[in-house]
Amino acid sequence: MPKQNKIDAVAKITADLKAADIYYFVDYRGLTFAEATDLRTRLRKVDTDLKVVKNTLGKIAAANAGVEGLDELLAGPTAIAYVHGDPAKTAKTIQDFIKEKKKPAIIRGGKLQRSILSAQQVEALAALPGREVLIAQLVGAVASPLQGLANVLSGPIRGLVVVLAQVQDKQNAA
Repeated sequence: MPKQNKIDAVAKITADLKAADIYYFVDYRGLTFAEATDLRTRLRKVDTDLKVVKNTLGKIAAANAGVEGLDELLAGPTAIAYVHGDPAKTAKTIQDFIKEKKKPAIIRGGKLQRSILSAQQVEALAALPGREVLIAQLVGAVASPLQGLANVLSGPIRGLVVVLAQVQDKQNAA
């Protein structure tokens, strides 16, 4: 018969897995307590929670939450980074931490909505610019053709104004 604290832990992990559509699996092996605290602090700034889970409880919680394919990611010391904000910012924060502290790659993979991500895919996600930059690039891409169209449409009117100004100058000179 399972103990009540384990039942509560599974219920909490299940609720966390259901609440977040995006999460990353992090191997915290080799991190000191101070480094783990530093990583947690950095992740909180980008609206992400980092929680250490016991693998067997994590597997049970994943089954309860209806999430498949997490068994291989739940091996060894595991912490789950539950993303509530921008997934690219979170991945970049973890990657920056790894580079700064000169730690081995600690991201095992992740889940982005319905897709299971490998460590390489999470690294590629970290290389993407932030959400605000992507939105600005999209707006720029949409606005550029519109600006060109406005210039083309205003060209004949601009030409007419120039011709009328030249006619007026000739009349004033004569």
